[in-house]
Amino acid sequence: MKRGVYAASFDPVTNGHLWVIAQAARLFDQLVVAIGVNPDKAYTFSMDDRLEFLRETTSQFDNVTVTSYEHQFLVNYARSLEADYIVRGIRTQADYEYERGMRYINSDLNSNITTIFLMPPREIVEISSSFVKGLVGPEGWRDVVKRYVPDAVYQKFLEQFNE
Repeated sequence: MKRGVYAASFDPVTNGHLWVIAQAARLFDQLVVAIGVNPDKAYTFSMDDRLEFLRETTSQFDNVTVTSYEHQFLVNYARSLEADYIVRGIRTQADYEYERGMRYINSDLNSNITTIFLMPPREIVEISSSFVKGLVGPEGWRDVVKRYVPDAVYQKFLEQFNE
């Protein structure tokens, strides 16, 4: 069984993340989508919200499960799941440089786990969680944010940032 792990903070999950999930779900028998916890990061949405967003927006994929992990390297978490692949999205040259370095470190820690990179199409390449959160506030933000996130996330934005 080919098993892959796609991990991020998903704060919140965006249409860009969903594109990566859809592509990876086609590549693997099982895909684990994991929320990684970074203790140095302040999150906009709770872990429960982020897990709920992911479960709701990936429910159409029979081979996708949603989990979370903390206090371990992603490559070690992947090994604990008996996954042979780590999936990473690459949007920009800066993403590539960072992810390339992480790929080599992960290989040093466990050379049996392969990192694969997926590049989204042009129309969603600029979408990131930080980008979306940065759009909230100015007049008209609701119409703009709605284009970049799944409906469940959009509804939570409306609740959380109700003016």
